[in-house]
Amino acid sequence: MKIDSRQFRVEENEKVRLNDRPTGLKPLCDSKEEYREALGEHVRELSAIQELLYAHDRYSLLVIFQAMDAAGKDSAIKHVMSGVNPQGCRVTSFKHPSMEELDHDFLWRTTRWLPERGQIGIFNRSYYEEVVVVRVHPEIFRSQRLPIELQHEKTVWDLRYRSIADFEAHMYRNGTRVVKIFLHVSKDEQRRRFMKRIDEAEKNWKFNVGDMAERKFWRQYMKAYEACMSATSTKESPWYVVPADDKKDTQLIVSQILRDTLGKLRMSYPGLDPREREELKSIRKMLEK
Repeated sequence: MKIDSRQFRVEENEKVRLNDRPTGLKPLCDSKEEYREALGEHVRELSAIQELLYAHDRYSLLVIFQAMDAAGKDSAIKHVMSGVNPQGCRVTSFKHPSMEELDHDFLWRTTRWLPERGQIGIFNRSYYEEVVVVRVHPEIFRSQRLPIELQHEKTVWDLRYRSIADFEAHMYRNGTRVVKIFLHVSKDEQRRRFMKRIDEAEKNWKFNVGDMAERKFWRQYMKAYEACMSATSTKESPWYVVPADDKKDTQLIVSQILRDTLGKLRMSYPGLDPREREELKSIRKMLEK
């Protein structure tokens, strides 16, 4: 199955309007069997490319997931990365910053977890929380102990967008490819998933009362996401708005995006020079004896 991931991409300088982007599509597969076969193919290819990425040891990949609650971030990460060697992949989740993290610049706590060469790093939420959640709740910004002359809420967001764009450009120049995925779930679908978490005992642990409080700010969150994606989606580090009302479609689209991104890298397995080849031949003869 081939999915054109470009249709979900936010182009550089594009003005994002989430109401114009779908939260659901016509199902990409006609049956569960077809879905499992398609996802299995994607996962196998991702596994092979990840092995090449590890062996080539020149590039790294950072995948950022952002979304409203219950959009399926954990599910997408679990299914899409199921075949990737754990030695070459690390998932980092970011929640409320600690006191130590608040005593540094807003990029500090995530910078420490960037993937090394040959690795895939996955951020479940990221530094984008600082221009989304903090923008929706300005009282958080006012508690971050910035110098007085920098506490201008009318200009701080554009400055943070610039910091993020510069940071991602720096990563690109040093071999880290950044892919940012916004799982675009509808408010109605979020409601259904919340109710499922309440009704099914084995899912009760997933329900957080605080999520209901955040739901009241839906419109503000959509505006904050539109603004940050419009300002920070670039040719080198693009945003993708992925429909998330159907988790199966979401997983297939996300895996295609990662396949396309890694497939563009000029990678090869390390070769040996003539002297090293001769040395291996000598060692093989010793083993034969």
